[in-house]
Order: sequence, then structure tokens, then C-alpha cells
Amino acid sequence: MSTIKVGIVGYGNIGRGVEAAITQSPDMELVAVFTRRAPETLTIETATAKVEHMDALLNYKGIIDVMILCGGSATDLPVQGPELAANFNTIDSFDTHARIPEYFESVNDKALEAGTTSIISVGWDPGLFSMIRMMSGAILPVGEDYTFWGKGVSQGHSDALRRVEGVKNAIQYTIPMDEAVESVRRGDNPELTTRQKHLRECFVVAEEGADLAAIENTIKTMPNYFADYDTIVNFVSEEELKANHSKMPHGGFVFRTGVTGLEEENKQIIEFSLKLDSNPQFTANVLVAYARAAVRMNKEGMKGAKSVFDVPLSYLSAKSNLELMRDLL
Repeated sequence: MSTIKVGIVGYGNIGRGVEAAITQSPDMELVAVFTRRAPETLTIETATAKVEHMDALLNYKGIIDVMILCGGSATDLPVQGPELAANFNTIDSFDTHARIPEYFESVNDKALEAGTTSIISVGWDPGLFSMIRMMSGAILPVGEDYTFWGKGVSQGHSDALRRVEGVKNAIQYTIPMDEAVESVRRGDNPELTTRQKHLRECFVVAEEGADLAAIENTIKTMPNYFADYDTIVNFVSEEELKANHSKMPHGGFVFRTGVTGLEEENKQIIEFSLKLDSNPQFTANVLVAYARAAVRMNKEGMKGAKSVFDVPLSYLSAKSNLELMRDLL
């Protein structure tokens, strides 16, 4: 394949991670970063790439092979996903699990009409963990799935916090319950409620004069994010947030516990885990691998919205099929 020309839409933590990931991908070239900010105020690392305002996106139609959308799931992607799928191949990390089918349909309508390919909800969960859950269930049809996240910073939940009225800045940690994890690892097959699996802890910098009680109530009752969990809200200063909560570690576990045999006499446990120093950088690397796949799929006529379930594994790699078989099979 010729060099893949990439655009980055949004230059937050994930956008910066995507730029770094492209530098590790010899088959890719960053053409432009698109931002809502004044372009002259944004400095990027790639000297050969341009910084453009969002209003200039359509000027790159036919020039950029794939746009990697790095906005948040709460308000950015529901608008940007369908709009950009109407003109470009796209990759995004939409991670509001309960709304994925609805989001898929909105992107699919535009992509099919335009003849583009858009792979949605790419990352590690949804994304890699989703693949493991699907594969494990196919291999062990009699069994149970368990997913635990953390301890680590959730970008989507932190973004949702920062959009609450009166919040200046915030970080949210997802914390798995150790007792629940060990019970699954032993093969106990426990029945666990959402609250029994995870705790959510928030560190919030409030705007001066904001109603702290109202902020805490809004957070704890937020559907799809915090309402189903025990949630701790800590109000801290900007200095404390920067000093103690500036890094973005994360990770998690996916388990499938099942049985095999005519009498279901043998217990089998599949475990897949991640331990990440930087959640956004790892997510960005996943996005870049799927960007490669989207371009190839589009050239081969696979149009419309896709999920990780639809992408041939070999399409993620810059290696040829012969190289993959020789080196990895």
C-alpha cells in the first residue's frame, strides 16, 4: 500500500497520542491536525503537518485517506462522527456503551451514502476487550463473561465530569473490587452487581462560587456514567489535581469462565489483561492500527460503519500476510 495520509480531529490527550503513534508507523503520514482553537495558538510536533481550524476540514476531501476523531463521547462524537463519515473514512473511540447501537446507525447512514468506511468505538474497551469477549464466548459457549476496569483514569468519565456545570477541571478513577476479581479468577462464577464490581472516585476542581452540593448530586446521578456505581466525589484545588492526578494510568481484565466436556466436567478460564502507563497513548495506538484497516477495507469495497468485530485481524498490521504467517502464526 502507498503511504496512508492521516488527519487528526481534536488535539487533546488522545490527539497528541495519535500524532506520536503515527511517528512509529512508517506507512503513515500526518497531513493535518484540525482544532476548534485558533490554529496559530496550537503547536504540534510534526513539522511537515499543518494545523487547521475545523472549518477547513472539507478542503482536505480527497487528500486525507482517513480522519482519526479524538473528541469526547459525551458531545463531540455524536455530532462529528456522522458529519465526517459523509466525507471521509473515519476512526473514533466512542465509548458510551449503552448508546453504541444508536451511534452506529447514525454513522452508518452517512457512510453508506458517501461510500466511506467508518470504524466506530475503537480502543481497548470498547475495542480490544470487546474482541476478547466475543472470541471467548465463541470458544466457551457454556460460561460467563466478567470485565473489570482499572485502577486507572477513565478518559470518557473524566470528560463527562468536566462538562458538569460549575466544574473547572476533574479526573475520575475506576477501581475494581479486589474480592470480586479474585473470586472470578478462582472460577467461583459469582453473580456480581455493578456496584460490587467497581468503585468510581472523582477528584473535582470547582469554579469559584459554584454549588458543591449540586455538582456532587449531578455527578452521582449521571446516567450511563455514575448512577449505577458507588461514587466518591472529592473537591480539590487545581494545584492538588495537577500534583497528584496528572498521570493517566489504566488497565483492566477480561475473563471468560466456562466448562467443557460431555459432562461439563472441566473448568476453563480465559484471562486477558492490560496494564497501561498512559491510557490515552495506548488508545491512540489502537486507533492508528484501525486507521490502517479502514483505508484498506474502503479500497476493497467494504463501505459503511463497522465495529472491531468486522475488521480482519491482518488488516491492522503493516506487515504482509506472508510476513504475518512466517513470523507470528
